[in-house]
Amino acid sequence: MKESALTYFLSEPHQNGFLTFTLGVLFILTVYHFLLYFQHKDKLYLLYSGYTFFIILSQLQHLREGFLFEFLQPISEVVKYPEVYTEMYYFIYAFFAFKLLNIKKELPLWYKRCFKWLYVIIIYCVLKLMVFIIIGGNWDILQKGYLLFTIAMSILGIVMYIPFFKSKSKLKYYMIIGSMVLFITSVTSLLYYLSLIKQGQSIEAAYSILYIGFIVENIIFSLGLGHKQKLILEERNESQQQLLKQYAENEELREKVQKKLELDVEALSKQAEIKKLETAKIQYDKELAELKVSTLRNQMNPHFIFNSLNSIKRYIIDNDKKEAVFYLNKFSKLIRKILASTIETESSLQEELEILELYMSIENTRLDNTVDFSLSVDESLNLTAIKVPPLITQPFIENAIWHGLALKKGNRKLTVQVLKVNENQVQIDITDNGIGRVKSREIKEKKIHKRTSVGIKLTEERLQHFAKNCKSKSNIIFTDLYTQNKPTGTKVSILIPLG
Repeated sequence: MKESALTYFLSEPHQNGFLTFTLGVLFILTVYHFLLYFQHKDKLYLLYSGYTFFIILSQLQHLREGFLFEFLQPISEVVKYPEVYTEMYYFIYAFFAFKLLNIKKELPLWYKRCFKWLYVIIIYCVLKLMVFIIIGGNWDILQKGYLLFTIAMSILGIVMYIPFFKSKSKLKYYMIIGSMVLFITSVTSLLYYLSLIKQGQSIEAAYSILYIGFIVENIIFSLGLGHKQKLILEERNESQQQLLKQYAENEELREKVQKKLELDVEALSKQAEIKKLETAKIQYDKELAELKVSTLRNQMNPHFIFNSLNSIKRYIIDNDKKEAVFYLNKFSKLIRKILASTIETESSLQEELEILELYMSIENTRLDNTVDFSLSVDESLNLTAIKVPPLITQPFIENAIWHGLALKKGNRKLTVQVLKVNENQVQIDITDNGIGRVKSREIKEKKIHKRTSVGIKLTEERLQHFAKNCKSKSNIIFTDLYTQNKPTGTKVSILIPLG
């Protein structure tokens, strides 16, 4: 009984539902990775989704009954050309494999060789299809032309294994094993197909082997994409750990020098020597504060620069030269200002607000200008004469955008107000109408990979150090905004002494 059931399962895949099951698995993989593309903005997911989609199209011709057969009746003419769809998924496979293993960067010579051959095959297939359409759909053209394509693509497929094995990527075994599985099942299916024809039997059983190959190969490829995402997260976490380790080492060094200075002060009796030590301590604190500023920039710049360059690349790809140049001009101007601030321990409030507006403009462009941003300054203030720590507002603006406004749909507002509190203090209020700190914290806790931010803590310490020799105090106040017991945003007030 078991043998007959297995025989039926393998011998009649188009009748017993095995074909429908295979198409269902591929359809789920297609939709899932298509949605992942919009989440991660990685073209690998789009390529893989296209690969599985065209495999589905290449097999729809074998449906003879059932819901899918009835559903596809209105477009039955489209389904009749499996050769075209088979060629498409072979092409997409090549692009997907080389991008996954980063062959273009790691083995550029092999990349150029393989893709020259691939582009020749693509041009051949396009010309063949054009001839087929022009002369009114002669089926022999597709059949005979497909045979030549199969030979050329098989040769290229074998050659492609050379850079696969040469690649140093940890993901290469997914491509090698997955491709090998499909190759073996395809050849076995073809040989079995020819044997059945020779024996005068039904050829349907040969397709069962091919469908098993499709399922196994695509499961392996999906695991490879998952492994790639895991490697990206591990690299990001490692960078974060290195940053925290650097910060801890800075703190440990500060404590050691602090203790040494205290011991030296106790040992020295002369006023001149005490003054000398105090001067050294002040210089050390200044250098430490600068180091913390550098640490903060090291946290912000790679992430921000990476995203900005991606946006510029997107405009170039979309052939939007005007926006690309406009965005690039703003980006380069901001980078120049940030680099200029690295050699200063303080900057004018005028310069700080210019950097703030540039940074906000760039981030808002990446958000399709959905944030209603406004800046107001007390007219009685002389912005060029007021000194503040460099980039003192940047972490709060970044938090407001990415932890408050980016997670909210519609009506995004961000306001910055510069107020004169009294003769000795100025206050900067940063207010957003985002989801609020409580909701943002809940979303962060649900994430599997949590990222610890040290930007706010470093900013508080820098502000305290800046105000150490001032008459007035500094402070940073967080206020959660509510309307009818519902969170409606966050307000951050930065109190800066004037002297």
